[in-house]
Amino acid sequence: MPLLSIVIPAYNEEATIEGLLARVEALPLDKEVLIVDDGSTDGTRAILDRYVERPGLRVFYQPKNRGKGAAIRRGFIEARGDIVVVQDADLEYDPSELPRLIAPIVDGRADVVYGARFLPGERRVNQLFHTVGNRGLTLFSNLLSGLDLNDMETCYKAFRREVIQGLYLESERFGIEPEMTAKIAKLVRGRRLRLFEMPISYEPRWYDEGKKIGWKDGVQAVWSIMKFNLLTSDEASFRDDLVI
Repeated sequence: MPLLSIVIPAYNEEATIEGLLARVEALPLDKEVLIVDDGSTDGTRAILDRYVERPGLRVFYQPKNRGKGAAIRRGFIEARGDIVVVQDADLEYDPSELPRLIAPIVDGRADVVYGARFLPGERRVNQLFHTVGNRGLTLFSNLLSGLDLNDMETCYKAFRREVIQGLYLESERFGIEPEMTAKIAKLVRGRRLRLFEMPISYEPRWYDEGKKIGWKDGVQAVWSIMKFNLLTSDEASFRDDLVI
């Protein structure tokens, strides 16, 4: 079984971080867990201090809050596994689904897998604003990238490590999702990479439960979709040592 690197960006998640780590550690996978605390100001860091000596788990502290994208990029750099996946710390996504998510990569059928929240199946009803926003951003991304994704903004993205570490990534905040998708799309169109989607469950948080993304991030996502699909060259997208 390949080694799985689970990258967990965390910012002010004291209410959920211990429960999330318990679920992740219980997974029957060969794994390493990389938690990147993005300058939390609540009790998250104090909780993580108790995990720093835990085997198979590494904790990284950003000196200040920079954004989810910066935290994810740090995790990608530090990852040592054969497969790398992002796991949010807020329990909107169920870690028990990770074995199924990465199966197409493990089987050698895919290089990247996205977990799609909007494919048919049971789901918890979300806020209309977020559902419309997510689907609108996915449609706009598809129009510029040429893909037919159902859920571009999903947290659950799994990669062969050589793929994700072969991308130049620069986004600091939530623009990391359209940036990764735009650069992955270039490789898909060039028939250098196989991209799959898998249906996943989703338990959305509301703002009074700590949800952080807002309308300004939606505006930034629109700009990121245009920038990384239309204005960014291949030379600025991929490292010279990218292995597909």
